[in-house]
Formats: sequence, C-alpha cells, structure tokens
Amino acid sequence: MAKIILVHGSGHRAASWEKTVSCLGGRADILCPELSDILGGKEASYPNLCASFADYCAQVGEPFHLCGLSLGGILALHYTLEHPEQVRTLVLIGTPHKVPGVSFALQNVVFRFLPKSVFTSMAFDKRNTFALGSSMKNLDFSARAGGIRCPALILCGEKDRANLPSARFLAQNIPGAELQIIGHTGHVVNEENPQALAELLKDFYARHP
Repeated sequence: MAKIILVHGSGHRAASWEKTVSCLGGRADILCPELSDILGGKEASYPNLCASFADYCAQVGEPFHLCGLSLGGILALHYTLEHPEQVRTLVLIGTPHKVPGVSFALQNVVFRFLPKSVFTSMAFDKRNTFALGSSMKNLDFSARAGGIRCPALILCGEKDRANLPSARFLAQNIPGAELQIIGHTGHVVNEENPQALAELLKDFYARHP
C-alpha cells in the first residue's frame, strides 16, 4: 500500500497529527515529518523548506499520498506541481492558494513582541518564523492550480473564515477536485476534529487506493 505523508502547519509540530493517526487506526504506512528536522539546520526560508521537503519525499521513493494543513498544504501543493509523478492523491486542509502579504506583515508585527517561549510549540523558533514569513509574502499559486492532475480533496473548517475562499478557489480550479467543509471546526482541523478528518481521509483513500 502506498504511504501517506501528513505535513503539519507553521503553528504546530508533527505531534499535531497524533489524534488523526490514531483515528485512522495507527496505520504503519503514515509518515509525519517534523519540518524543523528536515531542514537540517538551515534557515527556515521558504526556498530552503521547499528543497528540504523535496529531498525528504525523494527518500520515500515510490509514489505516495500527500496531505498538508496550512503551510503543510502549501508545501504539498507546490511539491505536487513540481513532481506530479510522485503524488497519487493530494489533500489540502485550510490551505491558502495565495499568501496575503498584508496579513503576514501584521502577523510579523505581533510576533515581534511575543517572548521566545511562545514559539516552543510552533514549527520554528522566533528567528526562523520571521524568516519563513518574509520569504512567503509574495507566494501565489492562482495561475498554477489548474496544473494539478491527481485526485484532490480540499478540506476546510467551517469556522476557518480566512481560508474558506481559498478552499473554494482550489476546488473550482483543480480539475476534478472535491470540496468538503467540516462543521463546527476552525483552522487546525487535525486537532479540533480528528475523527471527522479521519473519516473523510478513509473514504477518499478507499476510493483512490
């Protein structure tokens, strides 16, 4: 059976998938990379992160199922566009197709006044979080979304109002993509509603083994 790679967002770590993996039956074919680890000590700029993620996927070898949330979804979308032969299916959760530069600028202002301890539960430390945000501010997949050719499932929490427009855009522009809005759930679907997420993934993977 093809492996499933679950990619976490910038505000969380690989452990954020534990409840979802448990609801999926603790399958041994599920991989949850720690983004800070795969960087191998390099600065967490988006180009470095993209290259390190591609290296990680290359080590997996055979084609796999790719699922990402938020930043993880951006990485998954980008990788699928660059390496279509390696991705059997694509699942994007709360994923922006276009990074809003103004929002990132405001976020960086807020982050600047937060103590370093706040970042211990996030994917990267304070310095690398700033580096990542600065390197992503002009990212835009609007014109490329139509290039996805594998089966795709677009998920978004009902309360994740910031990403609902992107979810609808991706579902409309990726050929044959399915859209599911998860009720009573915010942005961090894998922690807020792991059971509902697991059921949707089970159904999708059963139809696209």
